[in-house]
Amino acid sequence: MPMSQMLVGIHSSRLRIGWNPILRTWWGRRSEISLSCTMSTSAGAAPHRAPEVETGDRTVSVQLNHTIVWCRDKQKSSAFLIGILGLPGPIPFGPMLVVKLGNSVSLDFYENDGEISSQHYAFLVGEDDFDRVVARLGDRAIAYWADPGRERAGEIYQHNGGRGLYFVDPDGHLLEVMTRPYEGIG
Repeated sequence: MPMSQMLVGIHSSRLRIGWNPILRTWWGRRSEISLSCTMSTSAGAAPHRAPEVETGDRTVSVQLNHTIVWCRDKQKSSAFLIGILGLPGPIPFGPMLVVKLGNSVSLDFYENDGEISSQHYAFLVGEDDFDRVVARLGDRAIAYWADPGRERAGEIYQHNGGRGLYFVDPDGHLLEVMTRPYEGIG
């Protein structure tokens, strides 16, 4: 692989993967978690540089590009997220529906007939957007909690000068919206 391209992937058991030459990235199907990060440049173009992370003895340039959200019905699941967060519509890409987020990361909804392991996805939103999310949850009579253990129903947590809550999507994934990142790690 040329030095101008780098692929980093984390994949688990029961995986089918394939290479997409147009986007120069891998796609896969599995019943566990799958994260991928790609960086590439075309000939003569300046390389894309991801934000750097200190590892102690060196600096590494890596960022999350996308993750696959396993679901029973990609139309229903992506529409749920788009409707609650107020995002633009999904983009069809091969067997997936891609929902783009504001930080160049996408959630790629991929249907799976097997067991779907519940995952946690946290979304950092502005104060006004948070209020709109709470209103949309209320309009749709969707339960939410102030804690991931789902013990404080109908409450909003307060951390680091911000607010947040948890709710569940149609496939059992635990979604979180928050107005401030965790202090000291984000």
